[in-house]
Amino acid sequence: MSGTCPQWSRGDRAMAAAKLMAGWVALLWLLEVIDVAAGHALDEYGIVPRIPSELADILPAAFLHFGFAHVAANSVPLLVLGFLAALGGIRRFLAVCALIVVADGLGVWLISPAHTNTAGASGLIFGLFGYLVVSGFVERRPLGVLVGVLVAAVWGGSILAGLAPTQSGISWQGHLIGLAAGVTAAFLLRRRPAEPREPVL
Repeated sequence: MSGTCPQWSRGDRAMAAAKLMAGWVALLWLLEVIDVAAGHALDEYGIVPRIPSELADILPAAFLHFGFAHVAANSVPLLVLGFLAALGGIRRFLAVCALIVVADGLGVWLISPAHTNTAGASGLIFGLFGYLVVSGFVERRPLGVLVGVLVAAVWGGSILAGLAPTQSGISWQGHLIGLAAGVTAAFLLRRRPAEPREPVL
């Protein structure tokens, strides 16, 4: 039996990426339905800064939202940006997401104002934006550069607005740290020129 991994077509990669992100967004909506039904009991799993026990909430906070309007606002950008990033391989994509979520959560825990509660996928969205804009240039892939330019053109204005510290009720700290984490992930997890394309799980 050969030890080599099977080759996946672009269609296979696209289907796997689409299924993953559709399931991811569906999970966010399901959790919000459960949260509302439970009287918003899940809101306590957001991140409250500089309380040691809140470090355990870094991961769940990225999947929870404060109301249906909140999750609706994050659904489309997460679906599209996640799909584009996942086309490069599911394992690599999950590593990028893990780095962004952990770095963003730690940053929010460290620098957000006291007595605030931060949750939502927006930190991950800002991270995926940064990753997509930068990774094509880092890896010197013309298609990746084109994707990055298009992503910047479509979402750049919204990203800049989300970094403004004057908006009430918006964690610009989480947005900024997520963006920086995504750019960092593009460098740390870049594909080397001789590295074969990862098969999709």
